[in-house]
Amino acid sequence: MSRVDPMGDPFLRTRFALPTRPITFLRRERLVKHLGQALLTPLTMINGAAGAGKTLLVADWAAGLRQPVAWFTAEAAQRPGMFWAYVLQALRASGVLTPSELRCPADANWVDRKLLAGLAAELSGRDRPAIVVLDEYDRVTAPEIAEQLEFVLHHAGPGMRLVLVTRTEPLLPVHRYRAAGDLTEIRNAELAFTPEEAAVLLELHGLRLPAHAVRALVDRTGGWAAGLRLCALAARENPDPETYLKEFEAGRSTVADYLLAEVLKRRTAETQDLLLRVSVLERLCPDLANALTERTDAEPILAELHRENAFVEDLGHSWYRLHPLFREILRAHLRVRSPGLEPELHRRAAQWLLRSGFLPETIAHGAAAGDWEFTAGAFVDDLAIGQLFTGLRRDDLAELFSRMGPEATSPATDLVRAARDLSQCDLDRGLARLHHAEASLATEVLDPVTDMPGPAAARLSCALLEALAARMAGSPHKAETAAEEAEELRQAVPAHLLDQHPELTALLLTHLGSTRLWAGRFEDARTALTAAAGCSGGASTALPREESLGHLALIDYLNGWLGRAERKALAAMTDSERFSLCGPSGSDIGRVVLAAVAVDRNELGQAQALLDEAVGSRPPMRDPVMAAGRSIATARLLLARGKTRAALAAVDPALSTDVASPWAQAHAALVASAAHLAEGRVDLAAEVLRQVPDDQPACVVEAARAQLAAGRPAAALDLLDRLRTEGPAGPAVTVRATLARAQATLEAGDPAAAGKLVGQALLEARRERLRRPFLEAGPWIRRLLGTAPLQALAADWFTTGEPPRLEAPAPLVVQELSEREHDVLERLAQMMSTEEIAADLCVSVNTVKTHLKSVYRKLAVNRRSEAVRRARELRLL
Repeated sequence: MSRVDPMGDPFLRTRFALPTRPITFLRRERLVKHLGQALLTPLTMINGAAGAGKTLLVADWAAGLRQPVAWFTAEAAQRPGMFWAYVLQALRASGVLTPSELRCPADANWVDRKLLAGLAAELSGRDRPAIVVLDEYDRVTAPEIAEQLEFVLHHAGPGMRLVLVTRTEPLLPVHRYRAAGDLTEIRNAELAFTPEEAAVLLELHGLRLPAHAVRALVDRTGGWAAGLRLCALAARENPDPETYLKEFEAGRSTVADYLLAEVLKRRTAETQDLLLRVSVLERLCPDLANALTERTDAEPILAELHRENAFVEDLGHSWYRLHPLFREILRAHLRVRSPGLEPELHRRAAQWLLRSGFLPETIAHGAAAGDWEFTAGAFVDDLAIGQLFTGLRRDDLAELFSRMGPEATSPATDLVRAARDLSQCDLDRGLARLHHAEASLATEVLDPVTDMPGPAAARLSCALLEALAARMAGSPHKAETAAEEAEELRQAVPAHLLDQHPELTALLLTHLGSTRLWAGRFEDARTALTAAAGCSGGASTALPREESLGHLALIDYLNGWLGRAERKALAAMTDSERFSLCGPSGSDIGRVVLAAVAVDRNELGQAQALLDEAVGSRPPMRDPVMAAGRSIATARLLLARGKTRAALAAVDPALSTDVASPWAQAHAALVASAAHLAEGRVDLAAEVLRQVPDDQPACVVEAARAQLAAGRPAAALDLLDRLRTEGPAGPAVTVRATLARAQATLEAGDPAAAGKLVGQALLEARRERLRRPFLEAGPWIRRLLGTAPLQALAADWFTTGEPPRLEAPAPLVVQELSEREHDVLERLAQMMSTEEIAADLCVSVNTVKTHLKSVYRKLAVNRRSEAVRRARELRLL
């Protein structure tokens, strides 16, 4: 599923529009006046029973304001990522936010605090408070959403006015707002109609009753808005409305009995049948209703029900929905009146929705019907298999298909089961089911157009899963085969399906790139991963894009380019946080790379924190690249802390792969050799490296260090002379090589030349803040670093004689800086005053101060000097 675009769906658009008041709506001035206080308090709560008139009251009040209102009607079983995606869209729809501000989350179950902080900061800077109405908030039951909402409300300050329309007490700390006088509150008792209001309401329904009859009705209904309207609807059809209302015994039956007897019963048989049948739908249109009734009269019936306010709400664009309470009651009555009909109605709904292109609802109704062959078939034929791995709906889909029983047997059901198994890292079971599906597809009749067996969409889904399995198994050949087959099958799949599902291409490229990386084919891997990182599709491709960026960062790290690796890893994590995406491995591999970079910079505390975050996140996908990267970073951190035995244990992960990885083996040997050297086992250190091919520059350098430790500087120089200088090796490799040459030169009796080489290494290392090679070099380097020329080169970034100060992890940018904020930041770095910046940019001093506050917030700093330092760390200056 691509990134949430509520405005692209008529059904979802209605969630952000003020509900329409019916012609029988009564504006109650006492409530509107009370509600006016919502503009003065941070929190407003309208809490009342179903049918109490809460929503229409707030909609009427909001329509009378002279400023936009962000309105969102919540869904049932709301989850954090989905909730905040819709809130942001409501703010955009009302004009509070622009489309470029604050990207929507991509993980339905999780939202990052940085997105919330960015939203609160955006609202806090407004001249007029943003009014946010959350209707049906009682449907939002997740405690974490309440905590997040409280966070945004608190930090937005006077820039936000939150109005909750709810049936239940929200999880927010309402008592604190109440005690502080920061709560506007309208409850059930106040929502109840007074006799005077009820009289006017009845008149709007065409009923004129004596005052005593109105009072009796109000007493008997408790002033309940829905009850009054129901009574009015029923009574106006009776020749003696007053007697009818007097004799009606509401307490004798439940609300359900009343609705069925007095609303449903008075309808025609055709209308009753339609209402009962469409009660299985969340929303409906005339054509869909006709499919369920097998008639053609739904349009006038629905229009009439809506006009009469008979619990049928018009969503716009010919879509309707039943009042939730009415719908539940009708469904219960349907089961009594027509037992066994409900699954058939779901099946008809699913078939109509499939023809109309509504895949999410298609599979929901197919599952409700228990027709798993149809449901899985629709899902696979739509080329949606990738949504089980990425996008907002992946968890919903996993839960839905988890209900599929073993009796469902078809290629599509096997494919869905295989995808679920692989997503849960069960490679053996996933492959068994995948191969069973492929065998079934191979027996199908050849397609006369493509000359290929089986539906192209299903076979393309097989290719995707084969590529994923190959990645998990570390099998580049199988991945290449799957990619070639996928490319051939793409020609046979309708173009519009490929356009609708960019996640499939992004996933294929990511799996292919990962296996190429595992095999040490870095340039081929870079080609596939760069293409994946550049895929469009928003939230639907966010995870593969982040994984690809993380893998590209790892390639740069393995080649010794720390700065490049850091920038790509930060980009992966920034993309994750922009979408508030808690990814299975994309952001984790970025953290692992950043941890490895931090070790080379001797920022060991930061390295440990990053590794802890990577391990503590959601279980990663089974990926040998990720596993090897994590083990190498962990082992190098342990080495830096002097824990050689633990480092040896950490670098030997139990990886069972089809193909051994040359770089994983080489880095394991590097760690083992360094550990042996640290413990004085020089011969063993050299022996470990002899088992690695000599085309690994880092291993050649480490072998030279082993020769130096054995007292053989000539042999070390011979190795370094044979080291290839061309190729992609970066400073993390070349600085170590230069230092090894310097040590050999010093031991050969040329301290002046050794000093020049150390100076060269310092210059190259300075750009990357590369400290570990100097700390690992040994005692010989200390006296050289103590000389005046080299002290100057080491000043401000490296302190001789002791490890550099550990740095705390720097916070990421909450939000990208605007062009004008960049202009202010550049002048800030030039030590210009606020007045000088204002004059230089031809703006007011207050405008500059506003930009400065925004820069400080986005860089998570408090002072000018900190802003400049942080901007330089992030390469913004």
